[in-house]
Amino acid sequence: MGEETLGHRGLLAAPLIFTIVIGFQFLSRWLEHFKKNRGSKSAVSIQLRGEIKQLLKEASSLSQPSTFAQAAKLRRLAAAKEKELANYQESKSKEMKVSYDLYLKVLFLSKVFTYFVLVCWFWRVPVATISEQLVQPFGRVLSWRAGGTVNNNVMVGIIPWLILSTRVSKFVCRLFK
Repeated sequence: MGEETLGHRGLLAAPLIFTIVIGFQFLSRWLEHFKKNRGSKSAVSIQLRGEIKQLLKEASSLSQPSTFAQAAKLRRLAAAKEKELANYQESKSKEMKVSYDLYLKVLFLSKVFTYFVLVCWFWRVPVATISEQLVQPFGRVLSWRAGGTVNNNVMVGIIPWLILSTRVSKFVCRLFK
């Protein structure tokens, strides 16, 4: 039964499931990274920073008592630009948070749906076989709902494989960080 079932559905099941899991993990990490590093690189904020820097440079060059009023005016103008920049960044931050939160929710729902379909498809069907000697103390755990041991090979079930694939994919994503 085990070999026949594995041949029909599971010849490439384990690598395919691992690829799906690691794809979700990389996509999730990419969205988180993109969310963190996207905020301060817009053209408007770069322009405002340049204007503030220029105004402060001009104000610092006016150090004579006769030009004090003009320097103070430039500093006030720079402070107003800084406030405008802060307001712009705050509004952009809120806007980006809403959009990225939506993307993360869609990704999470896609992951849950995909895992559910995989569990239903491979329920009580082994995803892979591993020599019993390699997984000696954990063979029973890995074969949960997949048929136990056949011909000194442990039949790996879908749920243990998903858990193992998730842990390994998190580790792999940290390596590529």
